[in-house]
Amino acid sequence: MAPGAPALLLLSLLSLPGLPPRAAACPAACRCYSATVECGALRLRVVPPGIPPGTQTLFLQDNSIARLEPGILAPLASLRHLYLHNNSLHALESGAFRAQSRLLELALTGNRLRGLRVGAFAGLAQLRVLYLAGNQLVQLLDFTFLHLQRLQELHLQDNSIELLEDQALAGLSSLALLDLSRNQLGTISRETLQPLASLQVLRLTGCVPELPLSYMPAAAPPTENPWRCDCALHWLGAWIKEGGQRLLSSRDKKILCTEPPRLALQSLLEVSGSSLICIPPSVHVEPLEVTANLGEDLRVACQASGYPQPLVTWRKVAQPREGAPRAQAQPEVGWRGPGGLGASDTGSGMLFLTNITLAHAGKYECEASNAGGAARVPFQLLVNVSRQQPLAPAPPPAGGPVSHEPLPETGSMAFRALGLATQTAIAAAIALLALTALLLATMICRRRRRRKKAPGPSGEGALFVNDYSDGPCTFAQLEELRDERGHEMFVIDRSKPLFAESAAEAAEAPGVAQGLPLQPPSAYEIHC
Repeated sequence: MAPGAPALLLLSLLSLPGLPPRAAACPAACRCYSATVECGALRLRVVPPGIPPGTQTLFLQDNSIARLEPGILAPLASLRHLYLHNNSLHALESGAFRAQSRLLELALTGNRLRGLRVGAFAGLAQLRVLYLAGNQLVQLLDFTFLHLQRLQELHLQDNSIELLEDQALAGLSSLALLDLSRNQLGTISRETLQPLASLQVLRLTGCVPELPLSYMPAAAPPTENPWRCDCALHWLGAWIKEGGQRLLSSRDKKILCTEPPRLALQSLLEVSGSSLICIPPSVHVEPLEVTANLGEDLRVACQASGYPQPLVTWRKVAQPREGAPRAQAQPEVGWRGPGGLGASDTGSGMLFLTNITLAHAGKYECEASNAGGAARVPFQLLVNVSRQQPLAPAPPPAGGPVSHEPLPETGSMAFRALGLATQTAIAAAIALLALTALLLATMICRRRRRRKKAPGPSGEGALFVNDYSDGPCTFAQLEELRDERGHEMFVIDRSKPLFAESAAEAAEAPGVAQGLPLQPPSAYEIHC
């Protein structure tokens, strides 16, 4: 071999297409070969950077990825298969797969997804298979899969789905297989399955899955769907008998009833149509009109009954009024019981209003609905408002300044407009002031009584009435006193004149001036 042959051979090998340097094209700890990257079971928390843009198959299963960062998959426009099963994904952002227009298979089994946002699968125009089994999904909203026009398989088993909205499966015109087994479905509407024009396999009960073992969640609950056999499920039995049975396996055809108790463990196909009944809801709200003050909190109960248990919803009726602010006429919807905004409540719904303002005033409506129908009850909320208007000024005093300050209107509700805590504090302060005034008055009365009870200075002219040693006395010399025990007594004070008027005053009397004779004053003896 020529001396330069090894160098030329090495140079020719490096220049061959499809053999890029491994260190520059593969993330650390991952395996890369051809157009495949394997990063499974590496305890990853995020999608590793450095994945080759030409990757067509990406394995990220059995890690701890909790979130797909925005744009993290944008460079991977050539992906055909993406496996993210058995991770910790809690949510999918809208447009998370927008760049994967060529993706054919997406595995999200065994994550912690609680809900799917509208637009989460936007951009997946070529997707054929979607695995969502073994998550924590509770309901599927309208138009969740609208962008998956070519989807053929949708696996939703082993979740906790209780509700499929009527348009939840809209857009899945190419779907051939739908697996809804082992969920919490009590009913399903005809409108939900209507968009599935190409459906060939429908799984509603816990049949044995046909998935690879690597796609299965760590622990799949063995529970069946708790079907409620009422009037809302009447169509399903008729549909299975007419032609839908071709889509169901032998086990799916034996849908067992869980409710009502009289039909428990009976097959839906064996139950007569007259036994599948519903009781329309009835609604009761008491009182139908409430007057609240500004700043207060309000809670109104709406009781509903029926079978199946009605769904109770509060909403505000938009009724514009002349001269009213526009904010008062806007509808305010979303009160659905104690679960908060958007949360439904069955049986009884509570309307919660905090810090009441003028915008809360108006008409509300409590609606209860089930498969048997709907019932509504109106409710009126009035809000007390404190208003101040200037009154006609009183005539000003002569020479005094005129005040142009507005006076409060008679019957003002300023106090009632205050909050409950403020009113309580004011009432407590008033009661404390009244108690203080009462204590002061009591102390003053006691002091006056003590002064009356105190004996006066002893004098020589003081003599008790029942002591007749000094002879008779007159009423002018008597004084009323009380002893220490409160007994009344009269005391003779000899220092006082015998008669109330002196001789000089008697001389000035009108009778004397006119020459009339003056009767001499007489003394009377008093015996007690």
